[in-house]
Amino acid sequence: MILSIESSCDDSSIAVTRIENKKILYHKKISQETEHASYGGVVPELASRLHAVALPGLLEETKPYLNQLQAVAVTHQPGLGVTLLEGIAMAKTLATCLKIPLIAVHHLKAHIFSLFIEKQTLMPLLVLLISGGHTQIIRVKDFEHMEILATSIDDSVGESFDKCAKMMGLGYPGGPVIEQLALKGDENRFDLPVPLRNSPLMAFSLSGLKNAVRLKIEEFGGSEKMSPKDKADLAASFQKAVKLHLIQKSKKIFAKEPIKDFAIVGGASANQYLRNAYLELCNEFKKTLHVAPLEFCSDNAAMIGRYAIDAFERKQFIDPNKIDIVSTKKQQSGTLL
Repeated sequence: MILSIESSCDDSSIAVTRIENKKILYHKKISQETEHASYGGVVPELASRLHAVALPGLLEETKPYLNQLQAVAVTHQPGLGVTLLEGIAMAKTLATCLKIPLIAVHHLKAHIFSLFIEKQTLMPLLVLLISGGHTQIIRVKDFEHMEILATSIDDSVGESFDKCAKMMGLGYPGGPVIEQLALKGDENRFDLPVPLRNSPLMAFSLSGLKNAVRLKIEEFGGSEKMSPKDKADLAASFQKAVKLHLIQKSKKIFAKEPIKDFAIVGGASANQYLRNAYLELCNEFKKTLHVAPLEFCSDNAAMIGRYAIDAFERKQFIDPNKIDIVSTKKQQSGTLL
């Protein structure tokens, strides 16, 4: 078995996965959303302290499996430095005390492997990764070769949902709130700009759209002056503009890429409105859409463990004394993930 740990942001999670059949034997996640809600976003130092309490409690529940572990895996990049450190410290201790290999896991690659939890690996495929920190389209040739075809040059999808929800006084996290509110709204009421509509640049950008939402709110005199109908219509119009932006750039890649399997992963991939839009796009280009189960879209240790199985088979281990937090800069299109 492999024990996996996830602490890249505000979710404390541990899983135990059987290597042979990829079955999850234990998986639990403790969310910190309530603690961070009053701040309108994640406070790194608070998140770190909460991990320090939650992770040992979760580890205690895995005691029956500890003598059967073949490896321990942990997220080491990208993420918040102070929260990554909590998981890494635990993983290093377990690997050293149990004398088992340590596997360092790239968080974004693990999101791709959320598609394969308790399943066989499917490659090659194109992947749209939309989360709180990233918006990328990735060509996944195989386990070793993952190339970024387009990436965000400013706010990610998840980040823009959170910020717009905060501006409208809707609370945190913003993604689910805006999606539900948009169901009651008129997406054609507000003519919001579609980012980079006339630009040949193969990239994603949502800062301009976010600013357009801010200006609409100011026209009302602030979010407190907006009616429930106003907020629902603005949420729907914003979500529509995000969809059109993502689809427009994705179409250009679909037209050139022969790979027939396409997937959406990351926390924002739970948005059913966006899933439906991509299902239509895949049907248009005769591609097959793959999505992770909703419970595994956001950060979780099960996806860390699933990636670790393939890494274990390739003996991709790291010395516990050499693993460290990796400060990852924003990656450009054309670079390997």
